[in-house]
Amino acid sequence: MKTAALILAAGASTRLGQPKQLVRLGEETLLQRAIRIANEAGCEPVVVVLGANKEEIEAVVPLGSIHVVHNEEWQEGMASSIRAGLRDLAVGMTEGVLVMACDQPRVTVEHLRALLSVNGLASSGYAGRRGVPAVFPRDLFSELMKLQGDAGAREILQHETVTVIELPGGEVDIDTPEDLEKLK
Repeated sequence: MKTAALILAAGASTRLGQPKQLVRLGEETLLQRAIRIANEAGCEPVVVVLGANKEEIEAVVPLGSIHVVHNEEWQEGMASSIRAGLRDLAVGMTEGVLVMACDQPRVTVEHLRALLSVNGLASSGYAGRRGVPAVFPRDLFSELMKLQGDAGAREILQHETVTVIELPGGEVDIDTPEDLEKLK
């Protein structure tokens, strides 16, 4: 059994003013990069959750064999995308799920492999907090399905059993035009 990657890419990117999924970092979009590093880390299957701008994203990003889930409740926030991805049969037969956002440019293949090597709940640590990317074992899927709102799985990541692996620069994400300028 493998660990699935669940790439959250459903947001509208309203503060950025353009779909962050399509922002280019070098030769690839942020979404293509997230898919590539999840694949290279050994995740199987890789599931992408789209919502806002899904037609535009699907027209630009070659998704090929990537399993795509359309989250019709994307406006609720991150929790709805996690639930939509977990409801998908592609994730259902895995031993765990690596949840990651598409807009964290400091995430590396090596970091994902370190998370995947943990036997149990594993979280990235950055800026004094725990967050995604994070690996949730199968026995936590029911807790993930109860999530509501935009906080995602932050509460679950506070469990004392979580292994935290530091991710230097993990707090860097692309939410505003200023964030994008700093990255460049």
